[in-house]
Amino acid sequence: MDQKQFLALVDADRDSHISFLQTFIRAPSPNPPGDTTDATNVILEYLKDRGIPSETIAPQPQMPNVVSTFSGASSGETVVMNGHIDVFPVADDTSDWIHPPWSGHNDGKYIHGRGGVDMKAGTAASVIAYSYLYSFRQHLKGSVTLACVSDEETGGKWGSRYLLEHDPRCRGDVMINAEPGGLQSIRFGEKGTLRLTFTVQTKGAHGAYVHLSEGANNIVARLITALHSIEEIDANIDAELRKHMQREDVRDVLDEVMGKGAADIVMKPTVNIGTVHGGLKVNMIPDKSIMEADIRLPIGLTHADVLDHIRNHILPKFPEATMSVQEAASNPPNNCPASHRMIDSIVRAAETATGRKPLAIPSLGATDTKFWRYRGIPAYVFGVSPETMAATNERVSIDEFLAVVKTHAAAVWEYLGGH
Repeated sequence: MDQKQFLALVDADRDSHISFLQTFIRAPSPNPPGDTTDATNVILEYLKDRGIPSETIAPQPQMPNVVSTFSGASSGETVVMNGHIDVFPVADDTSDWIHPPWSGHNDGKYIHGRGGVDMKAGTAASVIAYSYLYSFRQHLKGSVTLACVSDEETGGKWGSRYLLEHDPRCRGDVMINAEPGGLQSIRFGEKGTLRLTFTVQTKGAHGAYVHLSEGANNIVARLITALHSIEEIDANIDAELRKHMQREDVRDVLDEVMGKGAADIVMKPTVNIGTVHGGLKVNMIPDKSIMEADIRLPIGLTHADVLDHIRNHILPKFPEATMSVQEAASNPPNNCPASHRMIDSIVRAAETATGRKPLAIPSLGATDTKFWRYRGIPAYVFGVSPETMAATNERVSIDEFLAVVKTHAAAVWEYLGGH
Protein backbone atom coordinates (compact mmCIF):
# COMPACT_ATOMS: atom_id res chain seq x y z
CA MET A 1 0.00 0.00 0.00
CA ASP A 2 1.43 3.40 -0.93
CA GLN A 3 0.69 6.71 0.76
CA LYS A 4 -1.86 7.72 -1.88
CA GLN A 5 -3.91 4.59 -1.23
CA PHE A 6 -3.58 5.07 2.53
CA LEU A 7 -4.83 8.66 2.32
CA ALA A 8 -7.71 7.65 0.06
CA LEU A 9 -8.96 5.39 2.85
CA VAL A 10 -8.65 8.23 5.38
CA ASP A 11 -10.46 10.63 3.06
CA ALA A 12 -13.30 8.20 2.37
CA ASP A 13 -14.54 8.45 5.98
CA ARG A 14 -15.01 12.23 5.94
CA ASP A 15 -18.51 12.17 7.48
CA SER A 16 -17.37 9.88 10.28
CA HIS A 17 -14.50 12.22 11.14
CA ILE A 18 -16.81 15.21 11.34
CA SER A 19 -19.32 13.31 13.48
CA PHE A 20 -16.57 12.30 15.92
CA LEU A 21 -15.46 15.92 16.32
CA GLN A 22 -19.03 17.04 16.95
CA THR A 23 -19.52 14.38 19.62
CA PHE A 24 -16.21 15.35 21.22
CA ILE A 25 -17.19 19.03 21.41
CA ARG A 26 -20.59 18.13 22.84
CA ALA A 27 -18.87 16.55 25.85
CA PRO A 28 -17.98 19.61 27.97
CA SER A 29 -14.48 19.62 29.46
CA PRO A 30 -13.81 23.17 30.71
CA ASN A 31 -10.71 23.72 32.81
CA PRO A 32 -11.21 25.03 35.39
CA PRO A 33 -12.78 23.03 36.92
CA GLY A 34 -11.01 20.37 34.82
CA ASP A 35 -13.38 17.41 34.79
CA THR A 36 -12.73 15.73 31.43
CA THR A 37 -14.44 12.42 32.17
CA ASP A 38 -17.21 12.70 29.58
CA ALA A 39 -14.88 13.90 26.82
CA THR A 40 -12.37 11.17 27.67
CA ASN A 41 -15.11 8.57 27.31
CA VAL A 42 -15.79 9.82 23.77
CA ILE A 43 -12.18 9.01 22.83
CA LEU A 44 -12.23 5.66 24.61
CA GLU A 45 -15.45 4.65 22.86
CA TYR A 46 -14.05 5.67 19.47
CA LEU A 47 -10.95 3.53 19.98
CA LYS A 48 -12.94 0.59 21.37
CA ASP A 49 -15.31 0.60 18.38
CA ARG A 50 -12.27 0.15 16.13
CA GLY A 51 -10.72 -2.61 18.18
CA ILE A 52 -7.84 -0.44 19.37
CA PRO A 53 -6.60 -1.19 22.90
CA SER A 54 -6.16 1.77 25.21
CA GLU A 55 -5.98 2.60 28.88
CA THR A 56 -6.67 5.51 31.16
CA ILE A 57 -4.01 6.85 33.48
CA ALA A 58 -5.61 9.16 36.04
CA PRO A 59 -3.46 10.53 38.85
CA GLN A 60 -6.50 12.78 39.43
CA PRO A 61 -9.75 10.81 39.00
CA GLN A 62 -11.58 13.60 37.14
CA MET A 63 -8.61 14.31 34.88
CA PRO A 64 -7.96 11.01 33.07
CA ASN A 65 -5.39 10.64 30.33
CA VAL A 66 -5.82 8.19 27.44
CA VAL A 67 -2.79 6.21 26.27
CA SER A 68 -2.58 3.71 23.44
CA THR A 69 0.48 2.29 21.72
CA PHE A 70 1.35 -0.17 18.98
CA SER A 71 4.39 -1.53 17.18
CA GLY A 72 4.79 -1.90 13.45
CA ALA A 73 6.12 -4.86 11.48
CA SER A 74 9.73 -4.11 12.40
CA SER A 75 11.77 -2.00 14.78
CA GLY A 76 12.29 1.72 14.31
CA GLU A 77 11.66 5.07 15.95
CA THR A 78 8.71 5.83 18.22
CA VAL A 79 6.40 8.70 17.28
CA VAL A 80 4.19 10.18 20.00
CA MET A 81 0.91 11.82 18.95
CA ASN A 82 -0.21 14.19 21.68
CA GLY A 83 -3.25 16.40 22.24
CA HIS A 84 -5.26 17.73 25.16
CA ILE A 85 -8.86 17.07 26.13
CA ASP A 86 -9.53 20.03 28.44
CA VAL A 87 -10.58 23.41 27.05
CA PHE A 88 -11.12 26.99 28.19
CA PRO A 89 -14.23 27.61 30.31
CA VAL A 90 -17.36 29.46 29.17
CA ALA A 91 -18.94 32.44 30.94
CA ASP A 92 -22.29 31.86 32.65
CA ASP A 93 -24.01 34.24 30.24
CA THR A 94 -23.97 32.56 26.81
CA SER A 95 -26.54 34.85 25.17
CA ASP A 96 -23.90 36.22 22.78
CA TRP A 97 -23.26 32.78 21.30
CA ILE A 98 -24.91 32.20 17.92
CA HIS A 99 -25.02 28.48 18.72
CA PRO A 100 -24.77 27.07 22.26
CA PRO A 101 -21.12 26.63 23.31
CA TRP A 102 -21.37 22.85 23.65
CA SER A 103 -23.58 22.28 20.60
CA GLY A 104 -21.03 21.03 18.08
CA HIS A 105 -23.31 22.62 15.48
CA ASN A 106 -22.37 21.93 11.85
CA ASP A 107 -23.30 24.77 9.49
CA GLY A 108 -21.67 23.06 6.51
CA LYS A 109 -18.46 25.09 6.74
CA TYR A 110 -17.65 25.21 10.44
CA ILE A 111 -18.18 23.14 13.58
CA HIS A 112 -19.22 25.49 16.37
CA GLY A 113 -18.43 25.14 20.07
CA ARG A 114 -16.02 25.80 22.89
CA GLY A 115 -12.72 24.04 22.40
CA GLY A 116 -13.26 23.30 18.73
CA VAL A 117 -10.13 25.28 17.87
CA ASP A 118 -8.18 24.78 21.11
CA MET A 119 -7.88 21.95 20.73
CA LYS A 120 -10.59 19.36 20.21
CA ALA A 121 -10.20 19.51 16.43
CA GLY A 122 -6.49 18.81 16.85
CA THR A 123 -6.92 16.04 19.40
CA ALA A 124 -9.68 14.46 17.33
CA ALA A 125 -7.37 14.63 14.29
CA SER A 126 -4.64 12.84 16.24
CA VAL A 127 -7.04 10.13 17.42
CA ILE A 128 -8.40 9.59 13.92
CA ALA A 129 -4.94 9.54 12.31
CA TYR A 130 -3.72 7.13 14.98
CA SER A 131 -6.64 4.77 14.30
CA TYR A 132 -5.69 4.47 10.61
CA LEU A 133 -2.02 4.00 11.41
CA TYR A 134 -3.02 1.26 13.84
CA SER A 135 -5.17 -0.45 11.22
CA PHE A 136 -2.23 -0.61 8.79
CA ARG A 137 0.56 -1.06 11.33
CA GLN A 138 1.92 -4.03 9.41
CA HIS A 139 3.19 -1.53 6.82
CA LEU A 140 5.19 0.51 9.36
CA LYS A 141 8.66 0.34 10.90
CA GLY A 142 8.70 1.48 14.49
CA SER A 143 5.93 2.32 16.91
CA VAL A 144 3.35 4.99 17.69
CA THR A 145 1.96 6.14 21.02
CA LEU A 146 -1.24 8.17 21.36
CA ALA A 147 -1.30 10.37 24.47
CA CYS A 148 -4.51 12.38 24.96
CA VAL A 149 -4.16 14.37 28.15
CA SER A 150 -6.09 16.43 30.65
CA ASP A 151 -4.84 19.45 32.60
CA GLU A 152 -3.09 21.27 29.72
CA GLU A 153 -4.96 24.52 30.33
CA THR A 154 -3.75 24.69 33.94
CA GLY A 155 -0.13 23.65 33.57
CA GLY A 156 -0.03 19.95 32.70
CA LYS A 157 0.95 18.62 36.13
CA TRP A 158 -1.56 15.76 35.89
CA GLY A 159 -1.39 15.41 32.11
CA SER A 160 1.62 15.51 29.82
CA ARG A 161 4.12 16.19 32.60
CA TYR A 162 2.82 13.24 34.59
CA LEU A 163 2.93 10.84 31.63
CA LEU A 164 6.46 11.86 30.69
CA GLU A 165 7.63 11.30 34.26
CA HIS A 166 5.85 7.98 34.80
CA ASP A 167 5.26 6.28 31.44
CA PRO A 168 8.27 5.73 29.14
CA ARG A 169 5.94 4.89 26.24
CA CYS A 170 4.93 8.55 26.08
CA ARG A 171 8.44 9.91 25.55
CA GLY A 172 9.34 8.57 22.12
CA ASP A 173 11.94 9.77 19.65
CA VAL A 174 9.80 12.56 18.20
CA MET A 175 6.41 14.05 19.01
CA ILE A 176 3.72 15.52 16.75
CA ASN A 177 0.90 17.68 18.08
CA ALA A 178 -2.09 19.44 16.47
CA GLU A 179 -2.48 22.60 18.58
CA PRO A 180 -3.97 25.51 16.58
CA GLY A 181 -0.96 26.92 14.76
CA GLY A 182 -2.36 27.48 11.27
CA LEU A 183 -1.90 25.36 8.17
CA GLN A 184 0.81 27.75 6.97
CA SER A 185 3.21 26.81 9.76
CA ILE A 186 4.97 24.07 11.65
CA ARG A 187 5.87 25.17 15.17
CA PHE A 188 9.33 24.09 16.38
CA GLY A 189 9.61 26.22 19.52
CA GLU A 190 7.83 28.71 21.69
CA LYS A 191 8.41 31.60 24.02
CA GLY A 192 8.84 30.99 27.71
CA THR A 193 6.89 32.60 30.52
CA LEU A 194 8.05 34.41 33.61
CA ARG A 195 5.19 35.46 35.87
CA LEU A 196 6.03 37.91 38.63
CA THR A 197 4.15 39.50 41.52
CA PHE A 198 5.26 42.91 42.77
CA THR A 199 4.03 44.30 46.08
CA VAL A 200 4.48 47.99 46.87
CA GLN A 201 3.94 49.21 50.41
CA THR A 202 4.23 52.84 51.49
CA LYS A 203 2.55 55.44 53.64
CA GLY A 204 -1.16 56.06 53.05
CA ALA A 205 -2.96 59.36 53.53
CA HIS A 206 -5.98 61.45 52.66
CA GLY A 207 -6.27 61.99 48.91
CA ALA A 208 -5.69 65.72 49.25
CA TYR A 209 -2.40 65.27 51.12
CA VAL A 210 -0.26 64.17 48.21
CA HIS A 211 2.68 66.07 49.71
CA LEU A 212 2.85 63.40 52.43
CA SER A 213 3.04 60.29 50.21
CA GLU A 214 3.43 59.41 46.55
CA GLY A 215 1.03 56.53 47.07
CA ALA A 216 1.47 52.86 46.21
CA ASN A 217 -0.41 53.04 42.89
CA ASN A 218 1.76 55.87 41.57
CA ILE A 219 4.88 53.92 42.50
CA VAL A 220 3.50 50.89 40.68
CA ALA A 221 2.89 53.07 37.62
CA ARG A 222 6.54 54.10 37.59
CA LEU A 223 7.60 50.50 38.19
CA ILE A 224 5.55 49.35 35.19
CA THR A 225 7.34 51.86 32.98
CA ALA A 226 10.70 50.65 34.28
CA LEU A 227 9.82 47.00 33.63
CA HIS A 228 9.40 47.69 29.93
CA SER A 229 13.19 48.10 29.76
CA ILE A 230 13.21 44.28 29.77
CA GLU A 231 12.04 44.46 26.16
CA GLU A 232 15.44 45.86 25.18
CA ILE A 233 17.40 42.81 26.41
CA ASP A 234 19.02 40.90 23.55
CA ALA A 235 18.53 37.14 23.45
CA ASN A 236 21.45 34.81 22.78
CA ILE A 237 20.15 33.35 19.51
CA ASP A 238 22.03 30.76 17.48
CA ALA A 239 23.34 32.29 14.23
CA GLU A 240 21.60 29.71 12.04
CA LEU A 241 18.29 30.25 13.80
CA ARG A 242 18.66 34.02 13.61
CA LYS A 243 19.23 33.73 9.86
CA HIS A 244 16.14 31.53 9.50
CA MET A 245 14.00 33.99 11.46
CA GLN A 246 15.14 36.91 9.29
CA ARG A 247 13.87 35.26 6.10
CA GLU A 248 11.13 37.34 4.51
CA ASP A 249 8.88 34.34 3.88
CA VAL A 250 9.19 33.23 7.51
CA ARG A 251 8.35 36.74 8.76
CA ASP A 252 5.36 36.87 6.40
CA VAL A 253 3.98 33.60 7.79
CA LEU A 254 4.45 34.80 11.38
CA ASP A 255 2.41 37.91 10.65
CA GLU A 256 -0.16 35.96 8.66
CA VAL A 257 -0.82 33.42 11.39
CA MET A 258 -0.46 35.53 14.55
CA GLY A 259 -1.25 39.03 13.34
CA LYS A 260 0.80 41.83 11.84
CA GLY A 261 3.70 42.66 14.13
CA ALA A 262 4.25 39.11 15.40
CA ALA A 263 7.47 38.82 13.40
CA ASP A 264 8.86 41.86 15.21
CA ILE A 265 8.37 40.44 18.71
CA VAL A 266 8.73 36.66 18.37
CA MET A 267 12.47 36.79 19.08
CA LYS A 268 12.25 39.60 21.65
CA PRO A 269 11.05 39.67 25.28
CA THR A 270 7.69 41.31 25.93
CA VAL A 271 6.05 42.65 29.09
CA ASN A 272 2.33 42.55 29.82
CA ILE A 273 0.87 43.90 33.05
CA GLY A 274 -2.01 41.57 33.72
CA THR A 275 -3.42 42.83 37.03
CA VAL A 276 -3.08 45.82 39.36
CA HIS A 277 -4.89 45.91 42.70
CA GLY A 278 -4.47 48.89 44.99
CA GLY A 279 -6.50 51.35 47.02
CA LEU A 280 -9.69 51.28 49.03
CA LYS A 281 -11.41 54.51 47.95
CA VAL A 282 -10.92 57.15 45.31
CA ASN A 283 -10.09 59.93 47.78
CA MET A 284 -7.48 57.96 49.71
CA ILE A 285 -3.78 57.62 48.92
CA PRO A 286 -3.25 53.84 48.89
CA ASP A 287 -0.61 52.34 51.14
CA LYS A 288 -0.44 49.03 49.25
CA SER A 289 -0.65 47.95 45.62
CA ILE A 290 -0.09 44.52 44.08
CA MET A 291 0.78 44.12 40.42
CA GLU A 292 1.31 40.99 38.28
CA ALA A 293 3.55 40.96 35.22
CA ASP A 294 3.56 38.37 32.46
CA ILE A 295 6.95 38.40 30.74
CA ARG A 296 7.41 36.32 27.58
CA LEU A 297 10.95 35.16 26.89
CA PRO A 298 12.18 34.38 23.39
CA ILE A 299 14.40 31.45 22.53
CA GLY A 300 17.87 32.26 23.85
CA LEU A 301 16.81 34.27 26.91
CA THR A 302 16.70 32.73 30.39
CA HIS A 303 14.78 33.49 33.55
CA ALA A 304 18.09 34.35 35.20
CA ASP A 305 18.84 36.95 32.52
CA VAL A 306 15.60 38.80 33.22
CA LEU A 307 15.63 38.41 37.00
CA ASP A 308 19.21 39.72 37.16
CA HIS A 309 18.16 42.76 35.14
CA ILE A 310 15.24 43.44 37.49
CA ARG A 311 17.27 42.96 40.67
CA ASN A 312 20.27 44.94 39.51
CA HIS A 313 18.74 47.73 37.45
CA ILE A 314 15.09 48.18 38.46
CA LEU A 315 14.35 47.22 42.06
CA PRO A 316 17.15 49.38 43.56
CA LYS A 317 15.15 52.39 42.31
CA PHE A 318 12.02 51.15 44.08
CA PRO A 319 12.81 50.45 47.75
CA GLU A 320 9.09 50.17 48.52
CA ALA A 321 8.71 47.19 46.17
CA THR A 322 9.25 43.47 46.68
CA MET A 323 9.11 40.79 43.98
CA SER A 324 8.15 37.11 43.97
CA VAL A 325 8.21 34.57 41.11
CA GLN A 326 5.10 32.53 40.33
CA GLU A 327 7.14 29.36 39.88
CA ALA A 328 4.29 27.09 38.79
CA ALA A 329 3.35 29.44 35.95
CA SER A 330 6.89 30.19 34.78
CA ASN A 331 8.48 28.03 32.10
CA PRO A 332 11.69 28.54 30.08
CA PRO A 333 11.52 29.10 26.33
CA ASN A 334 12.00 25.93 24.32
CA ASN A 335 12.83 24.81 20.84
CA CYS A 336 14.05 21.89 18.78
CA PRO A 337 15.70 21.85 15.35
CA ALA A 338 13.94 23.94 12.70
CA SER A 339 15.07 21.32 10.20
CA HIS A 340 14.25 17.68 10.96
CA ARG A 341 13.05 14.60 9.15
CA MET A 342 9.64 14.94 10.80
CA ILE A 343 9.34 18.51 9.51
CA ASP A 344 10.13 17.22 6.02
CA SER A 345 7.38 14.61 6.35
CA ILE A 346 4.85 17.17 7.61
CA VAL A 347 5.71 19.57 4.79
CA ARG A 348 5.15 16.93 2.10
CA ALA A 349 1.95 15.67 3.75
CA ALA A 350 0.58 19.19 4.21
CA GLU A 351 1.35 20.14 0.63
CA THR A 352 -0.60 17.09 -0.54
CA ALA A 353 -3.53 17.92 1.76
CA THR A 354 -3.65 21.70 1.31
CA GLY A 355 -1.59 22.59 -1.75
CA ARG A 356 0.73 24.75 0.34
CA LYS A 357 4.08 24.11 1.99
CA PRO A 358 4.10 25.20 5.65
CA LEU A 359 7.16 26.94 7.08
CA ALA A 360 8.87 26.29 10.41
CA ILE A 361 8.28 29.08 12.96
CA PRO A 362 8.24 29.45 16.76
CA SER A 363 5.08 30.26 18.75
CA LEU A 364 4.26 33.23 20.93
CA GLY A 365 2.13 31.13 23.28
CA ALA A 366 2.85 27.91 25.13
CA THR A 367 1.76 24.29 24.62
CA ASP A 368 2.52 20.90 26.13
CA THR A 369 5.20 20.37 23.45
CA LYS A 370 7.58 22.18 25.78
CA PHE A 371 7.70 19.20 28.12
CA TRP A 372 9.08 16.97 25.35
CA ARG A 373 11.56 19.64 24.23
CA TYR A 374 12.83 20.09 27.80
CA ARG A 375 13.78 16.41 27.62
CA GLY A 376 15.59 16.89 24.32
CA ILE A 377 12.83 15.18 22.30
CA PRO A 378 11.91 17.05 19.09
CA ALA A 379 8.26 18.11 19.14
CA TYR A 380 6.37 19.74 16.28
CA VAL A 381 2.95 21.36 15.92
CA PHE A 382 0.74 21.42 12.84
CA GLY A 383 -2.89 22.38 13.38
CA VAL A 384 -5.88 24.46 12.36
CA SER A 385 -6.02 28.25 12.36
CA PRO A 386 -6.04 29.84 15.83
CA GLU A 387 -8.81 32.22 14.71
CA THR A 388 -11.68 32.36 17.29
CA MET A 389 -9.59 30.38 19.82
CA ALA A 390 -11.10 30.90 23.31
CA ALA A 391 -13.53 33.48 21.89
CA THR A 392 -17.29 33.72 22.03
CA ASN A 393 -18.62 31.82 19.00
CA GLU A 394 -15.49 29.69 18.73
CA ARG A 395 -15.67 27.65 15.53
CA VAL A 396 -13.32 25.46 13.53
CA SER A 397 -13.17 25.09 9.77
CA ILE A 398 -14.26 21.63 8.61
CA ASP A 399 -11.85 21.72 5.67
CA GLU A 400 -8.93 22.67 7.93
CA PHE A 401 -9.81 19.94 10.42
CA LEU A 402 -9.87 17.31 7.69
CA ALA A 403 -6.58 18.64 6.29
CA VAL A 404 -4.96 18.19 9.70
CA VAL A 405 -6.30 14.62 9.95
CA LYS A 406 -4.73 13.75 6.58
CA THR A 407 -1.50 15.62 7.27
CA HIS A 408 -0.84 13.91 10.60
CA ALA A 409 -1.75 10.49 9.24
CA ALA A 410 0.42 10.89 6.13
CA ALA A 411 3.37 12.47 7.97
CA VAL A 412 3.65 9.64 10.49
CA TRP A 413 3.06 7.06 7.75
CA GLU A 414 5.99 8.44 5.76
CA TYR A 415 8.20 8.97 8.81
CA LEU A 416 7.84 5.33 9.81
CA GLY A 417 8.48 4.06 6.31
CA GLY A 418 4.92 3.25 5.34
CA HIS A 419 4.75 1.07 2.23
